[in-house]
Amino acid sequence: MTYKKIKMANRKRIALVAHDGQKQSIVDWARYNKGILVEHEILATGTTGGLVEKVLGVPVRKLQSGPLGGDQQIGALIVEGKVDFLMFFWDPLQPQPHDPDVKALLRMAVVWNVPVACDRSTADFIISSPLMHGEYERLVPDYEAYAKRSLPVEVKAGGRKGKE
Repeated sequence: MTYKKIKMANRKRIALVAHDGQKQSIVDWARYNKGILVEHEILATGTTGGLVEKVLGVPVRKLQSGPLGGDQQIGALIVEGKVDFLMFFWDPLQPQPHDPDVKALLRMAVVWNVPVACDRSTADFIISSPLMHGEYERLVPDYEAYAKRSLPVEVKAGGRKGKE
């Protein structure tokens, strides 16, 4: 497999997501890491973004609430190469009605080799990495060949027959 390099600038784009049971944890984490976070671009799902914006005192790009499509919006930004890190404090003890969206978001992060933290300890390790303070090129599989592959599907001319 071949790889492409995606350049992360000095100023990283960090997406923050937290389930209801983890909102206080991500707010505490943001407060603890305020000095670093304010140097970067922060985007977040709705409620989480509002809470973190108050703590940081800088604008946060707020998307929809997770269950209303915010998780999918962040996933789309990952695919577009517009997210460098995902801090997703999910609640492993609570069932989520939008669980397929959660899985899709995590899947996109892995597909596009975006670092993900699902808990405070991992988030601390990522944000305190020396790689946070400079440019970095992450390797991403070159999916062009995958997208252009031909599938053994026969397309018949004429469309459907019968009553519409």
